[in-house]
Amino acid sequence: KMKYTTMQTRFDFLWVDYSLLILSFLILWNFFPVAGVIDLHLIYPFIDANGKFPLREYWSLVELNHRYVKYLLILIYLTILVGWLVSFKRQNWYNRRWELGYFFCMVVLSTTLIGILKSQSAHACPWNMILPTSDGILWDFSATEGHCFPGGHASTGFALIAGYFVYRISNPKQAYFFLIAGMILGFTMGWAQMMRGAHFLSHNLWTG
Repeated sequence: KMKYTTMQTRFDFLWVDYSLLILSFLILWNFFPVAGVIDLHLIYPFIDANGKFPLREYWSLVELNHRYVKYLLILIYLTILVGWLVSFKRQNWYNRRWELGYFFCMVVLSTTLIGILKSQSAHACPWNMILPTSDGILWDFSATEGHCFPGGHASTGFALIAGYFVYRISNPKQAYFFLIAGMILGFTMGWAQMMRGAHFLSHNLWTG
């Protein structure tokens, strides 16, 4: 009976997953096109009168956000990998083998997929699309330099959301911790990149 209940719970979650996925796609497709009105409105405050991004080389955004936070997250993911390897040696870790292995595989799969999409993308970074003129700035939406869609950096933070799918049945509190932490980190890391001119908001929302 318990096994049946667990399977039914997973089935119910699956329908919720697909529904949210379709709803998210429709919202992004209709309201958050790349370099759309919302993107341009939100990125203008970070552009100066010369069409430059003054925060592009700002230390906290370049080093702290783009490097150290990313390295910290990679360390966390490697720790999960080590835990999975340990489960093959220690009997008391056996029950955690599936969750650790699934967690790490989903992190690798999601970030790799974003990396592949990004490498093949024809979307330029905002800082490569600006054309300063005497009357202000113009946007060259035909620019392709940069391979900036989706947002690769934000994917490192969003990947933490994989923990939600690992623990949502066995440990809901831990699941929601990973869900909230992953969303906060993904959006924060992506917003910092937007302040530098590396991405539009839509890049990071599509990544999520």
